[in-house]
Amino acid sequence: MTKKEYIIPIFIPFLGCPHDCAFCNQIKITNYKDKMDPSKVIGEIEKNLEYFPDNDNIKEIAFFGGSFTGLDPDVMIGYLEIAKEYKEKGIIDRIRLSTRPDYINNSILDILKDYKVDIIELGIQSLTQKVLDANERGHSVEASYEASKMIKKYGFTLGHQIMPGLFNDTFDKTIETVIKSIKFGPDIVRIYPTLVIKDTKLEMLYNAGIYKPLTINEAVKVSAEAAMLYKFADINIIRIGLQPTENINEGADVVAGPFHPAFRQLVEAEIYKKYLEEIINKNHIENEFTIYTNNRNISLIAGNNKANKKYFYDRYKINLKFQNSYEDFILYNDKKLEFNIDKFIENYVRKNYGGDLLLDSKA
Repeated sequence: MTKKEYIIPIFIPFLGCPHDCAFCNQIKITNYKDKMDPSKVIGEIEKNLEYFPDNDNIKEIAFFGGSFTGLDPDVMIGYLEIAKEYKEKGIIDRIRLSTRPDYINNSILDILKDYKVDIIELGIQSLTQKVLDANERGHSVEASYEASKMIKKYGFTLGHQIMPGLFNDTFDKTIETVIKSIKFGPDIVRIYPTLVIKDTKLEMLYNAGIYKPLTINEAVKVSAEAAMLYKFADINIIRIGLQPTENINEGADVVAGPFHPAFRQLVEAEIYKKYLEEIINKNHIENEFTIYTNNRNISLIAGNNKANKKYFYDRYKINLKFQNSYEDFILYNDKKLEFNIDKFIENYVRKNYGGDLLLDSKA
């Protein structure tokens, strides 16, 4: 089992991002209003460290919010000096930051390398130019490619953040973004279906009836497809769906869109639903069968509020039964059937997307 990692988040809303994208209100998204000057960073770090257990699990300082590399160089270095000191003392293990693709160049990467940054996440959002332009992103697809290439050349861990459901986005355009992203070679990804946040241009478009956000069901389906593609390419998906905060919640600053506090679980359940449907049709299963797997998988397979169990009963009149087990298999009419979600994903992607074609160089 993977050890829990401990993250110290340092938020820098808008300080490093003068560009105002249609979907973005960083103060609402980060739930942080005040400017965080470097003198306050130590207090934030120490406060977080007090809650961490004394063990050898990875501890990380992560700069989130605006675009970190868009900060005034002296301010950026002020933050990095503090993080570097904690790293050199062995108190933390990694330094992470997020930024825009057009705020990456050799000079910036030289600074980040000198200050021992480990992970750079790029908010690429979409790799369709018309979608970037419609959302006033202010950079090109080529900028995402060039920034990704430079980050990898310098030896940093590269992260991509994508946003299905942007203004003028479609299912196919999102999948195009995922396939191009895979070819750019990120090590980690985040999938953030677009939410309509208060006080953004997207809210104006929504209120005017010009923009229609994804439904929960649509967001789950496209995110499941994206997740299977990234999984096939052996790229670690570190988050699916925005993390709930005091502001990012229904009835708070989320005006519309596919918000759910357990969105990742919905996506994983959707993938299992696809797999079980294939097993049922392939083996002509009727009435009921029992899935032997571990308890965590049981809750995912059953679905949120047992939605998958209900789906298979309503559609096929099949009752899903479960048994906690260290071994994964399906028992049907006293016959053991293979149950391997990773193999299903590999076969699914090869069949629908050409498999190894995804792993070629730049699209």
